[in-house]
Amino acid sequence: MSFELTILGCSSATPTRTRHQSSHFININNKYFLVDCGEGTQQQLRNFRIRLQQINHIFISHLHGDHSQGLIGMVSTMHLLGRKEDLHIYGFIEGLKQIIDVQLKYSETILNYKIVYHNLRSDIPEKIYEDDSLTVETIILKHSLPCCGFLFAEKEKPRNIKKEFLEKENIPFEMFNKIKSGEDYINPEGVFYKNEEITYPVHSPRKYAYCSDTMYTESIVPQIYGVDILYHEATFTEDLKSAAKEKFHSTAFEAATIAKTANVKELIIGHYSARYKELDPLLNEARSIFKNTYLAEEGKKYCIS
Repeated sequence: MSFELTILGCSSATPTRTRHQSSHFININNKYFLVDCGEGTQQQLRNFRIRLQQINHIFISHLHGDHSQGLIGMVSTMHLLGRKEDLHIYGFIEGLKQIIDVQLKYSETILNYKIVYHNLRSDIPEKIYEDDSLTVETIILKHSLPCCGFLFAEKEKPRNIKKEFLEKENIPFEMFNKIKSGEDYINPEGVFYKNEEITYPVHSPRKYAYCSDTMYTESIVPQIYGVDILYHEATFTEDLKSAAKEKFHSTAFEAATIAKTANVKELIIGHYSARYKELDPLLNEARSIFKNTYLAEEGKKYCIS
């Protein structure tokens, strides 16, 4: 079952010749999500052969242009390609809806499909999406505008009862879900079976945390503790810490410190300032604190097995 992240853009503020603005495409068991939509996002989807119309949920972390200005183009392209299915957009809706509405109004565009808006709170984390296997929660970040990250988390799966046990015991129907949920079993003759003996283990629920623009804040640590992959912005190196603080951004050192404190399995850093032609200084700085750090590379897939 897939749990894959594809980086579409990893630059901060302005695109460069080789790097685009922020956007991530996520495939979780063939459910497709877009996180942030900077300028050039739909072109990147084409470059990496990702079908635009399979995306039904778009999460916008905040209203700075490098995270949102590609959205109206994507909305328009979906319309021109004949989309009929609802598109769900999650963000700070008062501003985001105005931005979209005014451009649709003055281009005299009436969409073939419905946009369903979901407003985010900027004060407390909340669950904003849920289906039978997955939840998405907001992560409250500390930036110059209201800003949220997003935590994608699989739900815990039921255990599978071993075939040989099913052949051996005539289990009452009402016990199946209880055993799958972890209960032990006692048969009518009083024979006791521990759950671990009669079921197959399932993998731990996989989790991905996206922390876009934010200055250093340990308030997010409890919520992201132990995630499989943490994406955390690392706009500057530590020698520009004062600039990072002034602009409500983080250094690579600070991103790695969060990853270490939160005991995550892997850290991906991105949102690089355009001043960095080479990214090794950012990577080396982060790895000095948290060894299992990787650069966000456009087009690369990061998989949680």
